[in-house]
Amino acid sequence: MITSHENLEALHVGGPTLRFRYAGLTWLTDPTFDPPGDYPIPVVLHKLTGPAVPPDRLGPIDVVLLSHDQHADNLDRAGRALLPSVPTVVSTPDAAGRLPGVTGLQPWQTITLAGATEVEVTAVPALHGPAGPDTEKLSGVVTGFVLRAAGAPTVYVSGDNASVDLVAEIVDRLGPIDLAVLNVGAANVGRFGDADATLNARTALQASVLLGDAMIIAVHGEGWAHFSESLDHLRLTFGYAGRAEKLIIPPLGVPIMITELQPKVLANSASSSA
Repeated sequence: MITSHENLEALHVGGPTLRFRYAGLTWLTDPTFDPPGDYPIPVVLHKLTGPAVPPDRLGPIDVVLLSHDQHADNLDRAGRALLPSVPTVVSTPDAAGRLPGVTGLQPWQTITLAGATEVEVTAVPALHGPAGPDTEKLSGVVTGFVLRAAGAPTVYVSGDNASVDLVAEIVDRLGPIDLAVLNVGAANVGRFGDADATLNARTALQASVLLGDAMIIAVHGEGWAHFSESLDHLRLTFGYAGRAEKLIIPPLGVPIMITELQPKVLANSASSSA
């Protein structure tokens, strides 16, 4: 049973980078800490804003959840420099082959980490673009993650996933999700025409419906020129659908507590121990 809100604290650094505390460990998603600038490979990406919090002000990080390493908007130069100082970095097998010290997980593979209680980290499939044989050839392999620990919410971290069908498969295989960190922003560099490489407002809403009562933390929606939809549009889309209360757009650089989860988690813990 949860006795503290500590493991529900979140801090949005910017872009896809979120620090959160869970089961006694400090986690970080897709580290991006560079100042504004351009990245010409494999396609030109324009970073518009720097991090709201520099890495030396985040405190120690226990685990990095790295969706993939091949794009600068998910792992930039300063993010790469941070990785050797982190005890556990989990990503794709491809990333593990390119980056020393990274643990690569295949989809549905699980590792267990020791926090305040044991945490199961399960890699879940993600698709960085529309369904079809060319997406992984062009975008590379990416991954998401599901975190589970006794007495704590089940957390889904989507990574750069654009597939609503994969969200449905994750829920079907792993069960209810309490908190979902979704990469949104309708990322689009023109590789797939009008099809986006991450969730847009419409598909994020569809994912939210599939995720049921899960609270949604939306990241990866500002700070880069190829994010083609605004967070205001996302907020309106959820509001028009009657799901505004499920959406959290975290402020940059300000820690927040996801206290809405606690009653549900306490109820789930009580029923599972009965």
